[in-house]
Amino acid sequence: MDGNGRWATAKGWPRLVGHRKGAERVKEIVRCAPDLGIRWLTVYAFSTENWKRSTREVLGLMSLFARYIQREAEEMSREGVRMRFIGERKRLDPKLQDLMAWIEERTRNNTRLNLTVAINYGGRDEITRAIRAIARRVEAGSLPPECIDETVLTDALDTIDLPDPDLVIRTSGETRVSNFLLWQAAYSEYEFTPVLWPDFTPEVLADIVGRYGHRERRYGGVLG
Repeated sequence: MDGNGRWATAKGWPRLVGHRKGAERVKEIVRCAPDLGIRWLTVYAFSTENWKRSTREVLGLMSLFARYIQREAEEMSREGVRMRFIGERKRLDPKLQDLMAWIEERTRNNTRLNLTVAINYGGRDEITRAIRAIARRVEAGSLPPECIDETVLTDALDTIDLPDPDLVIRTSGETRVSNFLLWQAAYSEYEFTPVLWPDFTPEVLADIVGRYGHRERRYGGVLG
């Protein structure tokens, strides 16, 4: 969900104004996603690299995450949205960690839309943590090295309960993957759009999903 800060700066506003507008846009996209046939939606909210930003912006984002969870819990429950998080949580404020665990439990039985929020997430960090977990199993003698395969690694990732993404959308005109779902997106389709996230309306999403529906996905094979 890139472009919040640039959107605000272009209008002469503080960057956090853009992040607040971006949070409002998340609500709209979550609401419209099921009507577009989307049952699994993952949004990249804060990367492992985003800690490099100013202390004010980082603290503002963390506060925004907490308020979003508190304010949207009731509506997400009513709309049938299940909310989960991926990423390394230990660096996050304990109160935010508690809120994340609380809403995961509260919405765990919802099935209309599976919403996953990536906070303090990085694809390389995720894979590194997974390899460490596998190494501990090998060291303990519970996993023979020759049994390590793609399934073992996949099951050690944060996304163990999630399907691989069919489509990855990168907003704001950037044409890089930025450390997002590196393992899971091996065969995903990609869409790069110049639209900044605060301007990413349900209509923009519908247009992208429509184009995706005409793509041929071969997964390395040949159709027909």
